Amino acid sequence: MKPFFSKDGPVTRTGLSGIRIVEKDDFGPSQRPLKRTSSPEKWEAKQLIASGVLGVTEYPMYDEETDGMLYQEEGAEEELDIELNEDEPAFLNGQSRYSVDMSPVKIFKNPEGSLGRAAALQSALIKERREVREQQQRTMSDSIPKDLNRPWEDPMPETGERHLAQELRGVGLSAYDMPEWKKDAFGKTISFGQRSKLSIQEQRQSLPIYKLKKELIAAVHENQVLVVIGETGSGKTTQVTQYLAAVGYTTMGKIDCTQPRRVAAMSVAKRVAEEFGCRLGEEVGYAIRFEDCTGPDTVIKYMTDGMLLREILIDENLSQYSVVMLDEAHERTIHTDVLFGLLKKLVKRRLDLRLIVTSATLDAEKFSGYFFNCNIFTIPGRTFPVEILYTKQPESDYLDASLVTVLQIHLTEPEGDILLFLTGQEEIDFACRSLYESMKGLGKNVLELIILPVYSELIILPVYSALPSEMQSRIFDPAPPGKRKVVVATNIAEASLTIDGIFYVIDPGFAKQNVYNPKQGLDSLVITPISQASAKQRAGRAGRTGPGKCYRLYTESAYRNEMSPTSIPEIQRINLGTTTLTMKAMGINDLLSFDFMDPPSPQALISAMEQLYSLGALDEEGLLTKLGRKMAEFPLDPPLSEMLLASVDLGCSDEILTIIAMIQTGNIFYRPREKQAQADQKRAKFFQPEGDHLTLLAVYEAWKAKNFSGPWCFENFVQFRSLRRAQDVRKQLLSIMDKYKLDIVSAGKNFTKIRKAITAGFFFHGARKDPQESYRTLVENQPVYIQPSSSSRDNQIG
Repeated sequence: MKPFFSKDGPVTRTGLSGIRIVEKDDFGPSQRPLKRTSSPEKWEAKQLIASGVLGVTEYPMYDEETDGMLYQEEGAEEELDIELNEDEPAFLNGQSRYSVDMSPVKIFKNPEGSLGRAAALQSALIKERREVREQQQRTMSDSIPKDLNRPWEDPMPETGERHLAQELRGVGLSAYDMPEWKKDAFGKTISFGQRSKLSIQEQRQSLPIYKLKKELIAAVHENQVLVVIGETGSGKTTQVTQYLAAVGYTTMGKIDCTQPRRVAAMSVAKRVAEEFGCRLGEEVGYAIRFEDCTGPDTVIKYMTDGMLLREILIDENLSQYSVVMLDEAHERTIHTDVLFGLLKKLVKRRLDLRLIVTSATLDAEKFSGYFFNCNIFTIPGRTFPVEILYTKQPESDYLDASLVTVLQIHLTEPEGDILLFLTGQEEIDFACRSLYESMKGLGKNVLELIILPVYSELIILPVYSALPSEMQSRIFDPAPPGKRKVVVATNIAEASLTIDGIFYVIDPGFAKQNVYNPKQGLDSLVITPISQASAKQRAGRAGRTGPGKCYRLYTESAYRNEMSPTSIPEIQRINLGTTTLTMKAMGINDLLSFDFMDPPSPQALISAMEQLYSLGALDEEGLLTKLGRKMAEFPLDPPLSEMLLASVDLGCSDEILTIIAMIQTGNIFYRPREKQAQADQKRAKFFQPEGDHLTLLAVYEAWKAKNFSGPWCFENFVQFRSLRRAQDVRKQLLSIMDKYKLDIVSAGKNFTKIRKAITAGFFFHGARKDPQESYRTLVENQPVYIQPSSSSRDNQIG
């Protein structure tokens, strides 16, 4: 059952698995008693406020009216009794999680092989480095004096420097205090080398696709569905839409091109707008979740595949489009796979609609066979030969081997830039910092003494989705004469981004994949070996400008025996809750009969429908309820949609809107290396004992009280960009609530209402205290732990 709250208190409703909340020790409106003793925390807050160092609004845990701290007294916590109900709805008919195998998807071809062992070791090393870093942070935080009568001492003072109160308030702080290696790459005012001496028109004409322009347009005219195969950099993403616009397809509707990633949708749209001769958002624009950069004049629209799926939810015939182009189809995201089935049916209804499916890999026959054996149009590549180099022995620590290889290439190989593939932001930042320190250690004199053709400077450039777009764009700039750049990237650089000047590729053989564990009810990013197809893609990046080399940090035997031919499609390894809800909202009730190119497992669909039923989105027959239809209107995962809708009945929708918006933005706090102690002190000020959700709320409310000030963010070590994005997301969610006349109500200081709303969406993640292993989940009895950086770490409850 799930918690359903009325004005008179909690009301339980039967479901597959859920909770019943019984409240005890109701302390009135605030739901948490105030400490009125002369605690050091209270005294410290009053002194800071009285001195003018901080304002009342900057100390979200201070209550002006009662002159008290909003701490909950020990032993006076509100108790929540959680009970499970394992009743099964009729539509599952004995197929619930308790009667089928709900083991995680097997994503390793050979878990015991050298690649499997290396992935496990690297995961352990990442965890070890993180724990060391967190311990250092805690030690530094503990060293900060708590007695304001003592002079404040900087734990990391620079020679002859004193930190004054005005510095604590942010005077003189930059918008983003970068680590030294990032300042070296991004903080310089000088530009890199010239992008290209060719005009935009000459650049377009130099692309391989240009020679086949007439043939391609004719193929689109003659075929309602067309599969286009072309190497990354052939021009298919940027040119096909413009070719079709030039011959009149936009007179019949817009031309849509989907991308699997937000970064690609934005960067490609920007480039096409430049080539098209318009401002971004006019004739050429893009749409990603919570961001629409289009206008009434837009005729070429780039968007993520998830956004097109939402447009079909509103208009199943896509009546405003004349052409739909599914780009990078080989990525096989879950949204692309669903679009395959929906558009396959749509082209039968709309004979005027043109469907183009593009891929950078040679899997054209599979796509063609799925789409009625349609014709295939191939764009010959412009690639040069690439020498493939394997290691003789397996590398246990691929990250360390990668860094050694970068330096080896830089010091011994002829001119040409380097592309290193790593699995995520944490690895990339560690690698960039290590390379920067290594280059500093080598010293200029050592470099000048080396006889082999080398470069005096190595420009280190990271690229991952969380990096600001202006930083990402630096990877496309050529290195100045006499210098070499190394781009350290996730697998986004395999196909979605084309980087000229790369002669050397380092491929450790790993990527992070999102994998759903039905037992835990959680998605996890897991380091896994890449497929043989991905390895070929990576090697191809070295052969675009001239003959290149690909250093594969694994053995040839591992490539042949431990890597799958192609990657497992996303639809077969992630949580299908959101997709199932969307398809149900489209009227697709028999999901097992849907025409998937590669169908998901029945167990995954069962798990998704079970979750939706427990949230109240499906009825006993497996059909969408009124609540479920409302949930589908929000561009959120089902638990978040339910959390938001429940908050309307509970009278806390204003706060829940903020919390959900903050969750969507990623990391809120930043922690510059030179001011870690100050950052930790500021961050702790926002911590709420009830958990991270209310901590996020406290940050936003304090920012709001300061009129959404940028300087306030800088002085509190909060990401201004993240808060601005949260503000934008909140406005969009608010517009959807206004559309359906859902009340926006504030709970004031009644945090219990907010906690109830959070529980309404995430009750299946309930856990109980375990003296032996921190906590255990109620549903599957799995051990779980509170993340060390959580605001709940020092306030664990039973």
